[in-house]
Amino acid sequence: MFGLYAWMYEQESQNTSNRVKETLKTRAKSGLFKGSNPPYGYEVRDGKLYIRNDETPNIVRRIFKEYLEGNGRQSIARRLYNEGVPTPAQIAGKANAGDKWHDSTIRCILTNPHYVGDLVQGRTTTVSVTSKRRKNVPKEEQFIIKNAHEPIISRETFDAVQNQLEQRRKYITAPKIHLFTNVLFCADCGTGMWFRSNRDGYICGAYARHGKKACTAHTIKEDFLKETILNDIKSLIHQIDKEQYIKKMERKSKSTKSDSQKKINKINKQMDVLKNRKRKFINLLADGIITNEEYQESIEATNKDLTELMEQKTELLSLMESEDVIETIEKLKKELLQFLNFDELTEDILHRLINRIEVKEDGTPIIHYRFTTPKIE
Repeated sequence: MFGLYAWMYEQESQNTSNRVKETLKTRAKSGLFKGSNPPYGYEVRDGKLYIRNDETPNIVRRIFKEYLEGNGRQSIARRLYNEGVPTPAQIAGKANAGDKWHDSTIRCILTNPHYVGDLVQGRTTTVSVTSKRRKNVPKEEQFIIKNAHEPIISRETFDAVQNQLEQRRKYITAPKIHLFTNVLFCADCGTGMWFRSNRDGYICGAYARHGKKACTAHTIKEDFLKETILNDIKSLIHQIDKEQYIKKMERKSKSTKSDSQKKINKINKQMDVLKNRKRKFINLLADGIITNEEYQESIEATNKDLTELMEQKTELLSLMESEDVIETIEKLKKELLQFLNFDELTEDILHRLINRIEVKEDGTPIIHYRFTTPKIE
């Protein structure tokens, strides 16, 4: 029965979607703009696009001009952000609109054919009636009306930019993944650090994208970072044998087991409630208060909740039955000693030992290991 309802819902959604698309096609053919938000630099009046009476059209012209002068999309975005130029989302009055210009925003403007005066509708469509994800529509299937409104950019300028975009695309290679990618972060803004070959190291990603207005450089050399980690590991190995560290680990183990037991007790109570609920469903079915379909749906949902709770309980029990403290310490020490035998810090070793590294403004790294470090508080 539920499957039938789902099929009927999808059919009705498809019919509704088709009706909406036909309406949009009619609007497009009549030269009316159908989008929820007009392109940056335009406004909609009576369904038509008109150039705004503010600075946004000049910003569009500036973006095209600077790109043709050889400026990259990222550098254009950085300048606009540093100057406090309102973003498209801010102009559209969107909730939680950000003030940062991005590379992708600049690209959307540079490739938007509305700026030459053409009305282009149906550039994207939903993947399916039950999905919000969108996909690009082939150009031959789009609705294009030439010279439908006043242009902001000449066709010559627009075509020159498209040609330059294509030329630059040919020389773009896939971004290289460096050793500390997805491990190294700015300690102040939390943004991932970017590798810069001219600095032989990393800088704050927010600073790289948006400049000093967003954050400071937080520069750190890659060789210095490797050496720091190596020295830190050596120090940790000497600390591991200390009695204080063993006691600290024992306290942590006891605390972890206590917390796990509390969580298990809570899960047991939740499971008892769900089991009682299943018994009530049986009585409701027997008394004719609910239908067999309603009973099946309710039981299925309850069983799903019970399964999830059982998985959580199993995981907690496994944690409580793990190796004792001394065995864990010996295993950790063995792994650290293996690390010292390697001539080079590899990505595999890095991710096995370290969870996250944060870089302070003065370049000092804060290393967060995947284990409790023997630094006595």
